[in-house]
Amino acid sequence: MDHEEKAKELFKEGYNCSQSVVGAFCDDMNLDLQTALKLSSSFGGGMGRLREVCGAVSGMFMVAGVLFGYDDPKDQKIKAEHYTRIQILANKFREQNKSFICRELLGIEGTSDSPVPEARTAEYYAKRPCIDLVGDAAKIMEYYIM
Repeated sequence: MDHEEKAKELFKEGYNCSQSVVGAFCDDMNLDLQTALKLSSSFGGGMGRLREVCGAVSGMFMVAGVLFGYDDPKDQKIKAEHYTRIQILANKFREQNKSFICRELLGIEGTSDSPVPEARTAEYYAKRPCIDLVGDAAKIMEYYIM
């Protein structure tokens, strides 16, 4: 199963967008699934359902951070290289989806939403593009690391 399929499967199991992307790459990051899911749990719904940066995009950034991130705060060159990488990933996602902001992707007015997630019903899946966005983010990340 490739990363895109794995991310979509995790989303169908009920994990949020960020968890689905990060969970799909846990083996690549040498993280156990439970740690990957907990680490990324706050970023669903555009960061705790605030509808800001899409959780799938945040998940992509977390994967990039673990695989390619920096740990020397004084190394400006490596920091700039990493931020360039993040912008490349964000721009690729935006090229495919017209935005990387959750509320824009969902067509929701305003910046915040109820903290209570919607039930994952057939109607939910029919009206939300999230499963495809999760797949797009995983596919972009997979292409980037190959």
